[in-house]
Amino acid sequence: MKDKILVLGSNGQIGTELVTALRAGYGSNNVIACDIRRPDYEIKNAGPFEFVNVLDKDILKAIFEKYQPTQVYLLAALLSATGEQNPKLAWDLNMNGLLNVLDLALAYKTAKVYWPSSIAVFGPNSPKEQTPQYCTMDPNTIYGISKLAGERWCEYYHQKYGLDVRSIRYPGLISWKAAPGGGTTDYAVHIFHEALKKGSYASFLSAETELPMMYMDDAIRGTIELMDAPAEQLSIRSSYNFAGVSFTPEVLASEIRKHIPDFKLSYAEHDPRQQIADSWPKSIDDSYAQKEWGWKPEFDLAKMTTDMLTNLKK
Repeated sequence: MKDKILVLGSNGQIGTELVTALRAGYGSNNVIACDIRRPDYEIKNAGPFEFVNVLDKDILKAIFEKYQPTQVYLLAALLSATGEQNPKLAWDLNMNGLLNVLDLALAYKTAKVYWPSSIAVFGPNSPKEQTPQYCTMDPNTIYGISKLAGERWCEYYHQKYGLDVRSIRYPGLISWKAAPGGGTTDYAVHIFHEALKKGSYASFLSAETELPMMYMDDAIRGTIELMDAPAEQLSIRSSYNFAGVSFTPEVLASEIRKHIPDFKLSYAEHDPRQQIADSWPKSIDDSYAQKEWGWKPEFDLAKMTTDMLTNLKK
């Protein structure tokens, strides 16, 4: 049987690139992009698109009925910084969207479900360096709280009903293709655009704020590798720690200066995102992902910086 794949939240920073990668692997007509917003011309014309609000279970059910998907990727979410401005909506979308999809995946015997978690599940009392897979998790943002609750739901549906749910705790994601979606690590995307446009950037995070990051090419490849891994190899049904590269704004600026020597970095004061960043890990131990499905990042800071600037200049 041919795979039919639904990507819910296909217009976001991850969805835009994931749909393209999945269509390359499975064929354009077998990957259905779904979002509450109209996609750009390219995505819409490259394969099927459906308007879907993941909170509307009837519409969602009709989509499951129509396509009988073998895989579902649920990416629709309100991110960390945006979620703090609208906590109730963030909880509703991040939680009830997931529960709707888990229920329908069971009802329609969907073989595999993917749902992303985040480093936001960690909090002020989690270890900061090489944060392990299992440790204290006390998130203090509504985004992190909803992601931690979501991890528990995913594991519950796997243990109770045998649903094959898979998940990754994404670090900050960096991409030149799609705009970031209102997260705490977005500075690491904006900085490249501003470096080329103005030769300067005012970071909303302080010079010494070190955070785990990853280039989008690695994130997409890792996501598909996890979904392709044999189920019996996977011991974690909450969400896998997943690491790329960690750096501070100052370290990133130094790397950019190798390409744009006069680049100037300044710092904005009293940004609410700083408090969120301070509660997150500096680096991640992803040994389970390495061991169980062979995860290995390809992009270090230098390679990522070169690739970002080269593509943004085009």
